[in-house]
Amino acid sequence: MQETLIKNVRPLAGSAVDILVQDERIAAVGPSLTSSAPDAQVIDGDGHLVLPGFADAHTHIDKCTVGLGWYSRRSGRSWAEMIKDGQDYRERPDFDHHVQSSRQARASIAAGTTHLRTFVDIDPSARLKGLEGVLKTREDLAGALTINIVAFAQSGLLVTPGVEKLLEEALQNGADSVGGMDPAYYDRDPVKHLDVIFGLAEKYDKDVDIHFHEVGTLGAFTCELIIERVKTLGWHDRTVISHPNFLGDIEPAYADRLIEELAENRISITSNGPGGSHPNPPVKRLHQAGVACGMGNDGVGDTWNPFNRPDVLNRAYLVAFRNRLSGDDELEIALDLATYGGARVMRAESYGLEVGCYADLVLLPGETHVQTIIERPTERLVLKRGRIVARDGECLV
Repeated sequence: MQETLIKNVRPLAGSAVDILVQDERIAAVGPSLTSSAPDAQVIDGDGHLVLPGFADAHTHIDKCTVGLGWYSRRSGRSWAEMIKDGQDYRERPDFDHHVQSSRQARASIAAGTTHLRTFVDIDPSARLKGLEGVLKTREDLAGALTINIVAFAQSGLLVTPGVEKLLEEALQNGADSVGGMDPAYYDRDPVKHLDVIFGLAEKYDKDVDIHFHEVGTLGAFTCELIIERVKTLGWHDRTVISHPNFLGDIEPAYADRLIEELAENRISITSNGPGGSHPNPPVKRLHQAGVACGMGNDGVGDTWNPFNRPDVLNRAYLVAFRNRLSGDDELEIALDLATYGGARVMRAESYGLEVGCYADLVLLPGETHVQTIIERPTERLVLKRGRIVARDGECLV
């Protein structure tokens, strides 16, 4: 039996305890624990905080440009132009989906991420190349990072011929979930769009994750259609709406009604804490209503914008800032999105700090756990299933 004994750590700023890990799972939590295995690994936690491994519930590791030089982005581009720019970039001879997705995945591990959901573009240009590269990355890093893959119709599902067939091939070849984008705004036919997405999900027993850039009442209308599908098909706990910014752009009473329906039908949301003048989903209200809420770094170093980084704590800071979450009780919500909430969105198995959970952990300094969102210390020790995979910003796998 493989054993790791972590001494003197404080779970979520609680009292100092030891954590005993046996065969990848937390076997005991308490003071003055010992190991019976003569070859057990012993880690001195030095009084540091211990958190569950971070959950990046929304990113695009197939689009990472890191390591290929600076990508010059034109301002004022339309959605269609940004999508086309990304497609053209990934057709470069030096762009390798496996290499690029590995670069982002390893940077995520270094920052403390143990669970990651990535969208992979499926279109007539990329076909399944992105999926194949990310599948290889998932295989390479299986002992260090749990990767959930969404086959994603970024270029449009209905407006781009051939995408439906390619999505089906992706689901047959290793994708865990199926996703579309802007059923009304971009694809112009939300009913047919949802027919295809939920039809594929039902046929292959897959989860659904749909991107929204639709704002105002248009986004709310599409949300109502999704709620109807979930009710009809019973896709509770298996449907995610990413970037539901429209919830911050409609009448509060209407938003409250939709939030209650999202909670009732167990539909999850993710947010990236959008900047600028974008409306923002009210994560505090969603959290209080019982909606499973996660967060994600979105595209890291992609062709869309240069700002995002693979650090979930940094994203928690941005979500807290955008939502004016400043009290300790409110910062708890932001930290929940980065840990338990994101894991719930991804339906992560045996996640947490309780006995029986996988030992996916981050040790870092701080007086209290919410302080880590504000100070974002670089001193981090990251364990995946009891094995050290990163230390102080360096991925060790």
